Amino acid sequence: MAVKSILVSQPKPESEKSPYFALAEKYKVQIDFRPFIHVEGVDAQEFRQSRIKLEDHSAVILTSRNAADHYFRMAKELRYTVPDSMKYFCISEAVAYYLQKYVVYRKRKIFFGKQRFVDLMDVIKKNKNEQFLLPCSDIHKQSMLDTLDEAKINYSKAIMYRTVASDLSDLADVNYDMLVFFSPSGIESLFKNFPDFKQNKTRIAAFGATTTKAVEKAGLEVNVRAPQPKAPSMTMAIEQYIKTGK
Repeated sequence: MAVKSILVSQPKPESEKSPYFALAEKYKVQIDFRPFIHVEGVDAQEFRQSRIKLEDHSAVILTSRNAADHYFRMAKELRYTVPDSMKYFCISEAVAYYLQKYVVYRKRKIFFGKQRFVDLMDVIKKNKNEQFLLPCSDIHKQSMLDTLDEAKINYSKAIMYRTVASDLSDLADVNYDMLVFFSPSGIESLFKNFPDFKQNKTRIAAFGATTTKAVEKAGLEVNVRAPQPKAPSMTMAIEQYIKTGK
């Protein structure tokens, strides 16, 4: 059965040059976007219960824009003025530049990696004397914490936001030929919204090993897997499936 409609469980790309739009145009496929999960901030009162004090830290590790947003939100709610001397260690150059939303970039000590946490660790290790704060979600990679522990870095894990299932009730009577997932949380959201979901003829695309495992654990079949040697991106994997049917 041909794929004529696809639902991607992420926000609609802001750039018109997104490969999803090119894919839709090339194969005359309807591609819709809908986040299956969203982020909600932990309020200041709850955060205080963690007994973590922002003023006790001289450096912040930022693994995403969300982490940056919620760090500065929490500082504002706690009436904490982030000092000019604060050091920022960002997972990527994009996250580092995002800090311009909150600080005068050229006047701050900002370091960044190449997108992988292990790359950022090279810079963190050179600043071992700092007391690091790691703003994160309730869902985070344990490997990241293990890496910090192994390097004997002094840090505090600060849960400042949560990843929660979005309300998808308006999709109850809408059917797509393919659903595209990027995280186990997306699968959890699917079944939280639709406990009786049956795959039937719906194709499922999964990005990454953990997402694939979550799909299979839920008793569903993965029809499109990415990344693959010949299809490193999700759009390339979907195109390959549309062209070959496998």
